[in-house]
Amino acid sequence: MTRSSDHVVIELGDRFRVGQKDLSSMMEKVGPDLKETIEQRHGGTAQLCAKLRTDPTDGISGDPSDIRTREEYFGRNTIPMKKPKTFLQLCWTALKDPTLLILEAAAVISLAVSLYGIFGKGTPPSTQPYNSTDCYNGTTPIPVQVTVLCSSYNDSYTDPRDLDPDRPGIQLVAPGHDTDTEYEWIEAVAISIAVVLVVLVTAINDYGKEKQFRALQNQVRKEQKVTVIRAGKQQVISTDDLVVGDICSLKYGDIVPADGVVLNSHDLTVDESSLTGESDFVKKHSDTDIRVLSGTNVMEGTGKIVVVAVGIHSQTGLIYSLLGTTEKTENQKSKNVDDDEDDDRVTNKPKKKSSDGDEEQSVLQKKLTRIAIQIGYVGLSFAVATAVALIIRFCVEEFGIKGRQWDSTNDVHRILNAVIIGITILVVAIPEGLPLAVTLTLAVSAKKMMKDHNLVRNLFACETMGCATTICSDKTGTLTTNRMTVTECYIGGKVHSPYPDGRTTAKKLLDLTAEGVATNSNYTTNVITSNEIAGALPIQVGNKTECALLHFVKSIGYDYQTIRDDNPEESFVKVYTFNSNRKSMSTVIRTETGWRVHCKGAAEIILAKCDFIMSADGSVEKLTETTRTEILDMVVSQMACNGLRTICSAVKNIVSTSESAAENEQVSTETPNFDDEETIIAGLTCLAVFGIEDPVRPEVPAAILKCRRAGVTVRMLTGDNVNTAKSIATKCGIITADELEGTVAVMEGVEFNRRIRDDKGKIDPENFDQVWTGLRVLARSTPQDKYTLVEGIIDSKVTKHREVVAVTGDGTNDAPALKKADVGFAMGIAGTEVAKEASDIIITDDNFISIVQACMWGRNIYDNICKFLQFQLTVNVTALIVSITAACAIGETPLKAVPMLWINLIQDTLASLALATEPPSEHLLERRPYGRKANLLSQIMIRNIAGQGLYQLSIIFFLLFGQSVFNLNPDPGLAAVIGPNLRFGQSSRQLDTLIFNAFVFMTIFNLVNARCIHNERNVFARFFRNPFFVAIFLTLLGTQAIVVEFGGNAFKTTGLTWQQWLLCLAFGLGSLLWYQVLVCIPAKRLTNRVKRVVHPSRRSRDEQSSKA
Repeated sequence: MTRSSDHVVIELGDRFRVGQKDLSSMMEKVGPDLKETIEQRHGGTAQLCAKLRTDPTDGISGDPSDIRTREEYFGRNTIPMKKPKTFLQLCWTALKDPTLLILEAAAVISLAVSLYGIFGKGTPPSTQPYNSTDCYNGTTPIPVQVTVLCSSYNDSYTDPRDLDPDRPGIQLVAPGHDTDTEYEWIEAVAISIAVVLVVLVTAINDYGKEKQFRALQNQVRKEQKVTVIRAGKQQVISTDDLVVGDICSLKYGDIVPADGVVLNSHDLTVDESSLTGESDFVKKHSDTDIRVLSGTNVMEGTGKIVVVAVGIHSQTGLIYSLLGTTEKTENQKSKNVDDDEDDDRVTNKPKKKSSDGDEEQSVLQKKLTRIAIQIGYVGLSFAVATAVALIIRFCVEEFGIKGRQWDSTNDVHRILNAVIIGITILVVAIPEGLPLAVTLTLAVSAKKMMKDHNLVRNLFACETMGCATTICSDKTGTLTTNRMTVTECYIGGKVHSPYPDGRTTAKKLLDLTAEGVATNSNYTTNVITSNEIAGALPIQVGNKTECALLHFVKSIGYDYQTIRDDNPEESFVKVYTFNSNRKSMSTVIRTETGWRVHCKGAAEIILAKCDFIMSADGSVEKLTETTRTEILDMVVSQMACNGLRTICSAVKNIVSTSESAAENEQVSTETPNFDDEETIIAGLTCLAVFGIEDPVRPEVPAAILKCRRAGVTVRMLTGDNVNTAKSIATKCGIITADELEGTVAVMEGVEFNRRIRDDKGKIDPENFDQVWTGLRVLARSTPQDKYTLVEGIIDSKVTKHREVVAVTGDGTNDAPALKKADVGFAMGIAGTEVAKEASDIIITDDNFISIVQACMWGRNIYDNICKFLQFQLTVNVTALIVSITAACAIGETPLKAVPMLWINLIQDTLASLALATEPPSEHLLERRPYGRKANLLSQIMIRNIAGQGLYQLSIIFFLLFGQSVFNLNPDPGLAAVIGPNLRFGQSSRQLDTLIFNAFVFMTIFNLVNARCIHNERNVFARFFRNPFFVAIFLTLLGTQAIVVEFGGNAFKTTGLTWQQWLLCLAFGLGSLLWYQVLVCIPAKRLTNRVKRVVHPSRRSRDEQSSKA
């Protein structure tokens, strides 16, 4: 780089002869391929070090300017994470919800209408006390409106002749001025409050979940140090200070801090399962596999590496880039062109999140948006139709029948009023309470899901899991415990599963077995039992195979640490360490009579060196070829077929005297030549054969069986080999004997790619659909294979309602698939930070059954939202039709704006809480999932909405147009004085109150009916299991009574008589009886014709819920 004269000039290109892009791409090579690539491109590791300006022995100079230059050119060993959204950003994101946008528009329209009503009609005529001469102009009466100004005034009707003109309680107002306009602003404010509540609840919940997630990350993250060689001296530095070119020392227990190339090693063994999914440890050597990756664990041995990629350029960093969770530093943006090219190469793949950080809509969000738009269209259509009908009616009456001339001032005002009525109807059509109800339902459920060990990071992921049709699960750590365990043991001539019975097995045999396991292993390997967490699995430290054997020893009653204390490492005579050629490990210890050789290793290798075998009674028998063959065929092979790794333990005593020497003991009067390994490790006595595996979590088979019954297919994606994967999948219940007969049930990643791609190497959708539908296990899969499978299933259209895919995993290699999935589950304990960052839900107990619980909760949330939608739309359909009909028939609606907002906001908010608290139950897992494209409104729900709406409309219209039956008409004398143009119900607040109260009672009792969306007949099933629902139900009744009796002008209500209260109660109870009638009506026949008209190209939702 070149800078101006007042800056230091450093030509980085002359300083390093290799670029970061070359180094990063080089580290994608595996095994011998990497060594070959280094030889071809750089002439070997020594020349690579020279290009990096480092010495394989002394390392870099450690000069601050050199370190700063390396950081500028190759980057720092940190992954700059994107800052979490601020609270205001979360609020802004919530405001962009389509349903809220409609509400925001409604609030603006409502406010504009109210302001017009107050200021836009000009100066109203002066309000004068009643005077008969003002009401009659010779022969023509002038219509006036009776307005109650005193809140204490009783709405009973009084003969106007008895009214005192000076009495302050009654005034007569000429048309054109409505004193109710002073309350119309309440509607706009109430809608705005609803929007603010939704935004705040959403933002606060998201902010809290993100904060909780960050706290969880900080809790599991520990400060990491690393040993490097700089200027020929060892230094311990922070991993953040590591730079490319550093010579880093690795030892057992270290987490590899960056990508590097092995310079030299001694039995260096690395666990790469978090990146590759391969549970077997990988030996690293400068002559074979020289690649070590950041984030992997050193399990054995020591070694030195030269660091070639750090931070965002390491393989772990590239996966973070794929997730879109990183943020480039200024240096990376401006100084390193290779970085940009690498980022483009990684991040050009589809993501579940958009580039600006906003998440794509979930399955539920898309369905709610679709319904909101449909409701908007319907409301707009009715609003336009009503306004047009009123205008046509006005024109016909005034200009056609009466034949009067156009009056620009008054007639424009009348037409504008018709338009305002249409706008009001549009506002009524919008379900103001729905967004708040959905948000509350998700928030309440997410909080309760924490008790089932589900930390929800994305609220809508809760519901999406209820629609899941496929779960793609990792094997290691998700379906299995990620800890090697002895599951079978051949000892004393019998196979045990896994522990032998101490009553039938000789103590001598068990003592020797325990001693061999305890001493013939790395003393840094330990099994630690946690006393802090009840039921927690023991913590395995060190070699997992040795941990499995040590746990076996503890389980049969021995303390391996006591045995080790009696035989410290310093007392060992000779140790033959494990290597790939030996395939065994042997340790020689001293005894009172001489020496004892303990040996363990691959079963077929150790058995070939055994001449004897110890029986269950402790006696020693000759191991004949026939017996050896039987053990190999009947025990070892059978264990291998079950996916077990077989380890044989054997012993040999070397005594210094022939007196009382047993047949299987070697006599040596002098110290044996322990360098003669072939002689020492011969003539062994077989003690036991262990079958070891990474066992299936005990709860997994039952959980997967529940998934099968629920119509959810579980697929296993693993980096392990086919045989192990097939064995684990069979034990889990992922594949059955019938499915094993299929040609695509189990396959490797290479075969998978061959089948789904065309001749040009591109994915063929038809080929993919032929493979994935029958695929249950994908072995030897790469992260890209997992990503391809998940993406393909999501995009596939081969199934009726499209697949909704959930992905579970704990490793870094699972992160791309976790990100792409509709719902990503990460393990909270064993999961890497990369996996957690990519997830929507974190399973805090690493238990697969928690995923099934999440599925049950998701279905419960989906059903609860559908219940509320059924409840809410019934209210809005009824209110909409009443408003339209009344507006066209009598010029106004008995359901005023403020009472309607009381229903939509307050009552519906409480109703949403009641339905949100409906607890999940196992019966939710007894039906198939809905899928991606299924309608949110099922045929049964449409029938219930239409049926209950019809019932409520019948009651309201009966009250509205048959009010004379209830003696609610104004006094005939008052009607005569006011004039013949009085319309039904216009001057009777008591009638409006009765209609409002009857409507609310029918709505409240319909809340009980709304709990049934699958044609259940018993509306009170599990009713009293939810005391919160009962409490809210009673609260709704109580608050309604308060509003009616004390609402006054604000709610346009007046008190009712006890007979009228009983009548409203009867109407409410009638909705429960009417539901029993609706259940008898087949939903499919009732709705098919309507659906063909409204949605001719759309298929109905799964018909299984509509079967009576």
